[in-house]
Amino acid sequence: MPNTSRLARSHPDQLLVGLVSVSDRASAGVYQDQGIPALREWLDGALTVAPQYAERLIPDDPAGISAALIELVDQTGCDLVLTTGGTGPARRDLTPEATLAVATKQMPGFGEQMRQISLNFVPTAILSRQVAVIRETTADHAALIINLPGQPKAIRETLEGLKDEAGKVLVPGIFAAIPYCIDLIGGPYVQTHEHIVKAFRPKSAIRP
Repeated sequence: MPNTSRLARSHPDQLLVGLVSVSDRASAGVYQDQGIPALREWLDGALTVAPQYAERLIPDDPAGISAALIELVDQTGCDLVLTTGGTGPARRDLTPEATLAVATKQMPGFGEQMRQISLNFVPTAILSRQVAVIRETTADHAALIINLPGQPKAIRETLEGLKDEAGKVLVPGIFAAIPYCIDLIGGPYVQTHEHIVKAFRPKSAIRP
């Protein structure tokens, strides 16, 4: 059974993150999950304040996925929930449907940008169905939930974006927009290491 205790920030700017890997085989122990470790490694390196995590490894069951997302937002108090797996066209790939089922608002720009990034590598990126949503709770709390790819390389590229050999950004990663989105839904002021990904905020929203 998952630990459903509410996370508490050790720093006012600390991000509370839910990580959900959706896989029948990994959750059954057939092979080792790679999605959650990849997400942790990237976030630990990208954020100036190390986040707290709540992790869930679950099978491709839409009711179970929705329940995990609700628990991570409503009970655990996560500001951001990132999922990996279950976003393709196969019959068991139902993570987007389970995510939309718990949504208050849809955020279609995230999915559009993820596919734009992946199309630089493979034409089958158009088969990916990742979505992003806001879930608002009755306790004056909201979280951003984003479906990500399942492979560690694709996770990094999606979050970080594409750069040339000199480090210039060619295609922005989606994490550049996440800190300001978290601001707008009442979460902590998240800052990033700019050499990994530069968070964008309007001048009026930048902390002095």
